[in-house]
Order: sequence, then structure tokens, then C-alpha cells
Amino acid sequence: MSGLANEPAVDRAGEREIVLRDIRLMGDRQAVDIRFADGRIAAIGATAVAEADPQAQILDVAGRIGLPGLVDLHTHLREPGREDAETIETGCQAAALGGYTAVHAMANTQPVADTAGVVEQVWRRGREVGLCDVIPVGAVTIGLSGERLAELAAMAESAARVRVFSDDGICVSDPLLMRRALEYVKAFDGVIAQHAQEPRLTVEAQMNEGALSGELGLTGWPAVAEEAIIARDVLLAEHVRSRLHVCHLSTRGSVEVVRWAKARGIDVTAEVTPHHLMLTEELARSYDPLYKVNPPLRTVDDVHAVREGLADGTIDIVATDHAPHAHEDKDCEWGAGAFGMLGLQTAIGVVAATMVEPGHLTWADVAQRMSVVPARIGRVEGQGRPLAVGEPANMVIIDPDAPWLVSADQMASRSQNTPFVEHTLPASVWATFLRGRPTVLSGALV
Repeated sequence: MSGLANEPAVDRAGEREIVLRDIRLMGDRQAVDIRFADGRIAAIGATAVAEADPQAQILDVAGRIGLPGLVDLHTHLREPGREDAETIETGCQAAALGGYTAVHAMANTQPVADTAGVVEQVWRRGREVGLCDVIPVGAVTIGLSGERLAELAAMAESAARVRVFSDDGICVSDPLLMRRALEYVKAFDGVIAQHAQEPRLTVEAQMNEGALSGELGLTGWPAVAEEAIIARDVLLAEHVRSRLHVCHLSTRGSVEVVRWAKARGIDVTAEVTPHHLMLTEELARSYDPLYKVNPPLRTVDDVHAVREGLADGTIDIVATDHAPHAHEDKDCEWGAGAFGMLGLQTAIGVVAATMVEPGHLTWADVAQRMSVVPARIGRVEGQGRPLAVGEPANMVIIDPDAPWLVSADQMASRSQNTPFVEHTLPASVWATFLRGRPTVLSGALV
């Protein structure tokens, strides 16, 4: 089939060779030289410079860390329909600045990405922008209604080659419909990514259920509403022998359910967001909708549990759940505020702060959880590949010694609803390369 999801929109590879001097691949102590040519890694080591074209661009990386380009399995780009909050172009700019070379665009657009026509529209627009690979996620049900399955096979067979399907933002709460979806996607090696939220347990819910929600007078969102759906769905996945992915896992109980399922041999993967790795329900005391997110920020104990789960591999990946919102949807009272936070530009810094600096993960581990495994789950060709000769030159260069004081006006996103304003993050993206072409250099878009 022509038109693979990772093919470049315009073949800019090979315009000029690039040589990176003194780069620490995967965080290794010893720095090496690496050369890109024709969109691929052409050489690593002494020959990288010796055999370079005389017109090659030489970049002194000065011991910074090189990882495979990051892959996000959970991004909201809002286009089509809510271009006031984000466009594919502005979202891809944020992605490139965050070190991403591929993002999966969630289906809750207007119109919903529930047909081959809509997913191809999103895919083609991503190719036109050319800053990262935009891989559409197809809706599980028509219009996210939870009533009838969408055109899953048609989306899978389209030019976009959809392999991830999700009604994210809404749970597929009907167990029979969820079973049918899991059965259906087996035919083309797809995966159902579930937004785990039992709707009847979360009516008008506003924040994590507990003593603090009672104190603040906000309707509680119980952990069991997430855990019950995950427990049900891992059993359904086992029953039909299909792949299940759990979106934005947030509680200790959810970690335990996924750990149990994996021990049983069930084909389940799970993600955690950067904000659930760092922030807690205490921020709701401000009544600032900036901290209103779905699922809600949880307790300190939950934060510790998801960090442990990510470290030991129970949680497979970090996914941003990048959720831009127009100013008026966040600059309001808590109850009226939209759920969601930006995530693409700050993700690597949050992971560095919560997982790398404390010693829970190495940079090689980060590459697995933010590039290799998400590409594998999404069946994305050409992304998350080893940094080896002959492989596509998709790479992020991270400066672990360049703290970044986050400000809203630094966001490339059309929205500014980042929860990390005034946070100093301990690492930043120095450069991003998509098939050997720089999209970001010295921390700025090229």
C-alpha cells in the first residue's frame, strides 16, 4: 500500500549533509560524531567527519544527549473544528520544540475523526506542515456516541493507515461494544485506547474524590471510576485475545490492575501523562481551572505509584495528552472550565525532573518510554528506531544542563493553558531532526 503514515510530505532529505560533533547517544558517557545524509544516519564515529561532504553543515553538540525522536501516542490538535484552540501547524510547532518527530492526533475533533475521509484530511495536513509525522487516531464509535462502531476497517485501509482507535474524552462504557471493538481491530493489528472513566460514577465530577474535595465543595471523582473500567477491559482483552491500551492512567489502584494483567499475560499497555507524574490535587485549592484535567490530579500517594509503575515497566510510556483550550474556556470559574493542559513542549523537562534526576530512569530508559515503545504500540514505521547506521535520522538532542523557566508566552501552541508556568524544568530540547532535516536548532524553530 502506498502512503505510509510516516512518509515525508515533501522529500527534503538529502539537501545537505549534517554532522553532529560530540553527541552522547542515549546518554552514554562517551561522545561520538554522527552524520546524516539522505534522511538517514550515514555514519557514526571517526568516519562521520572524515567522509562528510565538503558542504556538510557541522554542528557542535558539546556533549548534549541524543535520543530517537520522541513519539506521542496522545495529542489533541483540535483541527478540524476548533482552530481557535490549536491547529495542526501550531501543534506540530509545539511538538518539534518538545523533541517530537511523530504525534498521534486524537479523534475528538469537529467533525469527529470517525471516517476515512476525516483521518486522511488530518494526515495530509500534517504532511503539508512537515514538522513531524501526524498520525490520526480513529474514533471507536460514530460521533463518539458510544452507540455504534465507526468505520474502523475503512480508516485502517486509508492512506492514513490508522492503527490506534479511541473515543478519548469519553469512555466506551458499553461492555458489549467494547468487546466488539477489540475483536474488530484484530484483523489489522489495531489497538483500542480506552479513556477509563465509568460515567455513572463521575456525574458532574470536578476533582479527585477525597477529604480535599469535601473541604473545597467540589464534586469528587473517585479512583474506582478509572480502576473499574481498566479491570473490566483487561478481562475483555484477555477473552478475545486483542490489544488494549489504557490512556492517562492516574491512580495506585490502576497501576496494580495493569500489573496484575501483565503478570497474567494479557496484551495491555498503559500510559501516564507528565502532569500526573508531577502535580497533585492540592493545586485545586486555587480554584484555577488551569489545574482542571481529566482524569483529575490525584493524591501524593498516587503520584508516587505512577512514578514507580513507570520505572518498573508496568506503565509502558509517557504520553502528553496535550489538550489546548481557547482562553475563554480556561479563564473562568472552576465549574465552567474545560478539562485539559498543554504538554508537548514541557514533557521532556517534567520527565527529567520527576524520573531522571531522582534516578528512577536513565536517558536510555526515557528513549524507550517516550519513543521506542509508543512507536511500537502505534505500529509507526520509521519512528522509535535505534540510533544506528542506515536508520531514519529522527532525533532529539537534549541539554540536561540547561534549566528552563517556563512561561506561557514561550508556548508555540495557539493556547497557553500550561500548568508549568513559573516552574523551572531541569532539561530542555536543543535540537530536533526529522529525517535528517532540522526542525529545531538551539531551542528555536528552524
